[in-house]
Amino acid sequence: MTNSFRPAFIALASFAVLSLMAPLSAVGQAWPTKQPIKLVAVFPPGGSVDQVARLLAPALSQQLGQSVVVENKGGASGSIGAAAVAAAPPDGYTFAVVFDSHGVNPSLIPGLPFDSKKDLSPVVLIGTAPMVLGTPAASEFKTLADVVAAARSPKGASYGTIGSGSLGHLAMALLGKGNGLEFQHIPYKGGGPLMNDAVAGHVPLAIGSVFLLKPFIDSKRLRPLAVTTSKRSPDLPEVPTLAEMGFAGFEAPAWWAVLAPARTPPEIMARMNDALNKAMKTPELAKRLDAQGIDVVGGAPEAAKVFIERQMDVWGKVVKDNNIKAD
Repeated sequence: MTNSFRPAFIALASFAVLSLMAPLSAVGQAWPTKQPIKLVAVFPPGGSVDQVARLLAPALSQQLGQSVVVENKGGASGSIGAAAVAAAPPDGYTFAVVFDSHGVNPSLIPGLPFDSKKDLSPVVLIGTAPMVLGTPAASEFKTLADVVAAARSPKGASYGTIGSGSLGHLAMALLGKGNGLEFQHIPYKGGGPLMNDAVAGHVPLAIGSVFLLKPFIDSKRLRPLAVTTSKRSPDLPEVPTLAEMGFAGFEAPAWWAVLAPARTPPEIMARMNDALNKAMKTPELAKRLDAQGIDVVGGAPEAAKVFIERQMDVWGKVVKDNNIKAD
């Protein structure tokens, strides 16, 4: 290329690049004025995912100046709702609110209709929380030692979770296999149905996030026996950890995150991340999340991506080692 043509070529190339960027920039600037934003809660009403989504919606709406609606799309450990969001247009109007089961599903569900790492992009890690093992108020289990004794007897001990392959299921499988304990798993279709049966005494043990169980613990309908993190929960300070009860190093926190369809414009991802972080720092929402046992994390999309992919690796191994299958 001669020197006489180089300036013209550079100018033409620059114009082409700017032309390609212009539509994306316009999309980012126009968002979110086109229509309401949808938060897809990937579990049925009544569970922690539904509650988190409904706490986020009004605070997020205030930050963005646009209506935010919650749609429940449960089933298959949250993968049906996640698949719907993965297939949605990447225009910033559809997001998923997912639970820790999202980190398990890639190894649990054969033929998942989307790639969890490639088809969905983390926007923010909302927070984490201990899980708690609880029992109905009238249960024969007064302490974790009673549960351990039952699990070492020929009868064993039954427990319910929000579904096969949920973190509660994996935690109990890990606890049982590693310590010679016999647990029978009873899967439910979400936190709402699990709590209904637990409170009614139809299932002797239930494991779920502090967020899910705490209201029933506060009302004395459930009795907490242990939490699954290495440190006690500030929301249940009298409840011992599994590590304290002789199961050293046991660590299994619940978590929640917001995801977007892959290829959502970076300008929209950045604005949604900023709006979510600001919403979670508002006194009212921060207080309500804290009241439900959630330790707010927030931060950048990149940090959420690292955390979620590590969860996929850690719990994928547990699924394989225990030959856990989906419903």
